[in-house]
Amino acid sequence: MKQSELIQQLSPKQLRQSLVYTQLIFIVVAMAASIFIFDSMTNWLKYIKLIPSEIFYYGVLPGLIIVGIDFILMTFVPKKYQDDGGLNEKIFTDLSIGGIFWITLLIAISEELLFRGVLQTTFGYMTASTIFALVHFRYLRKPVLLISVLFVSFYIGYLFLLTNNLVVTITTHFTIDFLLGLWIRYTKRGVVNVG
Repeated sequence: MKQSELIQQLSPKQLRQSLVYTQLIFIVVAMAASIFIFDSMTNWLKYIKLIPSEIFYYGVLPGLIIVGIDFILMTFVPKKYQDDGGLNEKIFTDLSIGGIFWITLLIAISEELLFRGVLQTTFGYMTASTIFALVHFRYLRKPVLLISVLFVSFYIGYLFLLTNNLVVTITTHFTIDFLLGLWIRYTKRGVVNVG
């Protein structure tokens, strides 16, 4: 069965539940792996720094730039090349703003803890960024989406190289997902005229 057929069979609630379970698994794996990788949790926690200027310049601004690039792509790239099988539409269209906030925050935290906090600190930038992109396997047969997720993955990994700050990468990831989640919600409800 194709992924798009499976997506059509599941309700939005079932898809969101599956997404939440997956993200919780990522958090458990990240925490369990960190026990074996780091000498102590103190070593792991050194990657969590609340530095407002760094969070803004390396977290929020890059997130906004990436969303801007996505909007440009949405405008000029034919829709058939942007189709992810309807997964994101089904997850975000009927979700409240608060729901979008919490689910995208969970995604950003869980994925960044695992991919930057554990994999990148252990196996390096290239490996972690490549694995992050491959986890988004639904894009493998969609060249535009694959290039986009590869770019985002390597860019966020690079931001972690620059800052060694998971709060920065979580902020970037959250900014991207939250704004695109809102965009999907409002365009699919007909509130935003997309042409």
